[in-house]
Amino acid sequence: MISRYQVIGLLILVAFYAVYLVKMILQRRQGIVTNQMGKDKSDIVRYRIESILGIATIGIIVIEVISIIWGYSLLNKGFGIAGIIIGIVGDVIFLTAVVTMGSSWRAGVAANDHRKLVSNGIFKISRNPAFLGFDLVYISICLMFFNWVLLAWTIFTMVTMHLQILQEEKYLAEEFGQEYIEYKNKVCRYLGRKF
Repeated sequence: MISRYQVIGLLILVAFYAVYLVKMILQRRQGIVTNQMGKDKSDIVRYRIESILGIATIGIIVIEVISIIWGYSLLNKGFGIAGIIIGIVGDVIFLTAVVTMGSSWRAGVAANDHRKLVSNGIFKISRNPAFLGFDLVYISICLMFFNWVLLAWTIFTMVTMHLQILQEEKYLAEEFGQEYIEYKNKVCRYLGRKF
């Protein structure tokens, strides 16, 4: 029998990935290819990181779902309650980021899609709010259903996402030049403004 706690964990994941999938479907209808992960082989480092990130993000979903179904955590319920709050915040941040980016949102670097630099809304306090949303949801599920495999895969995925952010920052500096440098000097990578 699935507990309310497991249902909450599943709802956090379903809400998160529903935003992701609905946005991809809406963009496809506009002729936009959202998933650019590992599509561009001109930069071998970026290609490898995006390919590994693709494996990591599929793996984390599988491990999270198994952990939720298993329904056991090595941590006490206090961590689980914190996980629920963090997961809800992660879902809201991710939704806000995806909506704010509009048609500029992509998964991976889309070197051939020239878009405008998004620096309004939630992007005034985080250069990478979508990634922040991912990380918060991963942390959430890990706190709620802690086990060593889930922890290891969560860390692996978050580190790989950080490497992806570094690749995207290089691309954005090349694509937008001084406009991006000024933005980068004002807004923190994950959360906060620089004064």
